[in-house]
Formats: sequence, structure tokens, C-alpha cells
Amino acid sequence: MSGFPNRTRSESLGNIRPTYIKRVAIELTKLYPNEFTNDYEHNKKMVSELTDVKSNLMRNRIAGYITRYRQRIAA
Repeated sequence: MSGFPNRTRSESLGNIRPTYIKRVAIELTKLYPNEFTNDYEHNKKMVSELTDVKSNLMRNRIAGYITRYRQRIAA
């Protein structure tokens, strides 16, 4: 970790998300490109409307990944 002298190993690593969350999020953004924005709250509502995900935790993780995915693409 010579590149980050003041960080621990866990602080320098990114978030690990299950493949299911990534696959669903990317598929939703490709099917409905105009429905999602960089706003997490809006994306959370849209995931609820466009999918049949029952778990709030899973909905939130998908919406969060969509938000990050959109921000990364825009940059």
C-alpha cells in the first residue's frame, strides 16, 4: 500500500457488490435509459416501479449501483 500511506487496506478498496445486483442494475439502465438519473432517491423509486424486487435492502443496493454507474459513465 505504498500509494496510500495514511489509509488502511480496507479504506483503499472499493465496494464489492454481488453479480446479481450489477447485472440487474445494468440491464435496467439499458432497458430504460431515460428513467434513471444521478439522484439516488429518484432511482430508488424507479427500481420499485420497474421491478418486482420485494426486499428494500436489495432495491436500495440496485438503486445505489445504478446511481454510481450513471455517475461513472457521465464522467
